[in-house]
This record gives sequence, structure tokens and C-alpha cells, in this order.
Amino acid sequence: MYWNQKIECMSRDELTKLQSERLVKLVDYVYNNVEFYRKKMQAVGLVPQDIKNIEDITKLPFTTKDDLRDNYPFGLFAVPDSEIVRVHASSGTTGKATVVGYTKNDIETWSECVARCMTMAGVTKNDIIQIAYGYGLFTGGLGAHYGSEKVGAMVVPMSTGNSKKLTTMMVDFGATAIACTPSYLLHIIEVLEQEGLMDKVKLKYAICGAEPWTEKMHKEIEERLHVRAHDIYGLSEVMGPGVACDCEYHKGLHVCEDHFYPEILSPSTFKWQKPGKTGELVFTTLTKEGLPLIRYRTKDLTSIDYSTCECGRTSARISRFKGRVDDMLIIRGVNVFPSQVEAALVDVKEVSPHYMIIVDRVNNLDTLEIQVEVNPQYYTDEIRVLENLTKKISHVISQALGLNPKIKLVEPQTLVRSEGKAVHVIDKRNLY
Repeated sequence: MYWNQKIECMSRDELTKLQSERLVKLVDYVYNNVEFYRKKMQAVGLVPQDIKNIEDITKLPFTTKDDLRDNYPFGLFAVPDSEIVRVHASSGTTGKATVVGYTKNDIETWSECVARCMTMAGVTKNDIIQIAYGYGLFTGGLGAHYGSEKVGAMVVPMSTGNSKKLTTMMVDFGATAIACTPSYLLHIIEVLEQEGLMDKVKLKYAICGAEPWTEKMHKEIEERLHVRAHDIYGLSEVMGPGVACDCEYHKGLHVCEDHFYPEILSPSTFKWQKPGKTGELVFTTLTKEGLPLIRYRTKDLTSIDYSTCECGRTSARISRFKGRVDDMLIIRGVNVFPSQVEAALVDVKEVSPHYMIIVDRVNNLDTLEIQVEVNPQYYTDEIRVLENLTKKISHVISQALGLNPKIKLVEPQTLVRSEGKAVHVIDKRNLY
């Protein structure tokens, strides 16, 4: 197994010492190589010598996605273009794309981190893994690909786009692991069931990420596909997949702390939160050369645990994400996260995990409609049965949100399936 025990089982004191050494080098590096950071530090009267250990990180300014967009495309790179061997980028659907550059050493570090994550999930050199994340500018496909190769597994670079071909090859090749988004994996499960291939599948592990998913969705995937499902986390700005992953005990995602320093901060005060308390996740990339980032605000909401895991790893663990600061919807003064809807619906056996939240504004009043897809075995033309199911779902959702949204039941296979990150919200208020 690909397990870097020297790092992953390092004592907290040893790890803090390593992080301090790397932070000091990082600050000096960006000050001298990235004009953006030099100006930011000078604006608050900081010089590299002011940073002596990891505790001094609070003196440093934050970095946001807007900073990357404002310096599009290569303005935050710390090395000449000749030293960048690869670029990735976000879709840019909400503005200019955020562009990320990698040196040869960055690619090696990334592969190392993903390899650790694959090992946590159980993948070894004896496995055949299908990579069903998108390849190209999106970091998911190539990130999972290189890390799986470093483990020594046989990699099948499926990407997305042809689910029937994917399931056919899954059976023909005897794939034992798959890496994709959890919502796409649910779609794959549906295809396997429709094609009558479920009893021919040899999958043992599923490594899912790129979007938030609930514990209940996790259990559904495990039960329907008969696999051990793992949550892998990352974001392109920080590196890509491989920043963190959960082990076989599923008690939080182990962060590769020797490369990525995590902080959990209050979204309102930006003060450090105590372990176990939810806040915004902020990362500093301790070893990146191409695009080093200091205190990057991920906007992901989670908590942190520094205790040693049952697996023996001592690295900090972040909890399953509660949502995102920018995904939060404010409906008539109430904070609503899509993950709350998903968690509530998984308890209702008559419906699938596929749903759509539609927010609108009528006569200056916010309205909330949730479209819910009924499972085939429970769908009927009997109006009374559907009315009773609507009332049941309405009660469950109201309890979860503290609101009374309109519930609209839709036929099986009606809502659009996503092969990448699932889209669960249409906010029409933003369209006016």
C-alpha cells in the first residue's frame, strides 16, 4: 500500500515544526516572486522576517477567488512561464476563469497527495480503477489519474459522457474501483440496474468528490453498489483532488497537512474556531511553486479534529462539509443550504436523491419550490396517493428548513442528470 507513514503518522509537534519551516520559506518566496503578495504585505507593514512560525499566519492577508480573477490569467504565478508544465482552470461560469499553473515538482506533489488518498480508500497496485471525472481543464480527471498511477493501479481513463460504454467496460475490464462525482455515480448505478449488470460488477471502492454529499447519500451508494465509498476533497486553486480524503473509519477527511495548512475561521469575525466548531475552511499551500496561495478562503463550511484517528494517522481531519458560504440561500430571512434538503429527502424512501430548488420573487416576496423525483416503484397516477406523498415530503422539508416550501413531485428520470458537478439550485432572483 502507498502509505507515507513518516508523514502521515508524524507527531503534532513534529508536524507543527515542519509547517512552521515551510511557512517561513513560503512567505519569503511569494514576497520576492509575486508582486500581488508583496504589495499586500507592504500595505499592512509586513516583511518576510515578521513570520517566524506557523502561529504567525494570522498576520498574513487572505486570498480570494476574486484575487485570482483580477490577476487573470497568469498574474499570481511565482515562476516564469517556461517553468509551468501544465495549467488547469475553472469553468468561468460566474466570471473569468481562475487559472492554476503547476511546475514539475507541483505535479509530483499532487500525485503524491492523491496516491495517499487512494491508499486511504483501499486502492492498491492490484486494482483496476475507472476515472470518471472530466478530463481537460477540470482538475478531477488528471488529478485522480496521476495519483492512481503512482499507487500502481491499472487506470482506465473513462472521463464522462457515455455512461453505457462506461458500465460495459466496467464489467468487461473487471474494474474494482471508480472515481467520479457522487451524483454521477448514482446515475451510473441507475444505468447498471436498467441494463441488468449489477450482479456482474466487481467494484470494491468508490472515491467520490468535487461536490458536497451527505452521509445518507454515502450509505445509499454503498448499499446499492455494494462498495466502500470514500470522500475525496480538493479544489483547483489549492491543488485539485487530493487535499484530503477519509479512511476506512469515515470519521473525517485526513488533510495532507505537510502541504496544505488548514484553518477553520468564523465567517463573520475571521477568528480561529475551536476544534469541532463549524467555520470557513482556509488553506495555505506550504509547498506549491507555480501558484502558491496564502490563506485562501475556500468558502467551504466544516470543522476540524486534531486527535489521532483509529487508522493510526495523526493528520488533522475535517468533517463532512455543511455547505458553502456562497451556496447559502436567504429565503425570507432564513438561511437555507441545499445539503439540508438532500439530507431530509434521503429519509423518504419513495423519492430519489435527485431534486431541484427553485427560488423566485413574486410581489417582492421570495418563493421557494422544491422539485422532487419519485422512485419508479412508488410513482402512480392516483392523485390521492401523490397528495399524501407531497404532504409527507412537505413535513420533512419544513422540519429541516424551518420554512414551508412548495413541493412539486416529478416523474422518475425527469430531472437532468449531471456527469460533473450536480446543479441543484436555480435562483431566478439573480436573473432579473
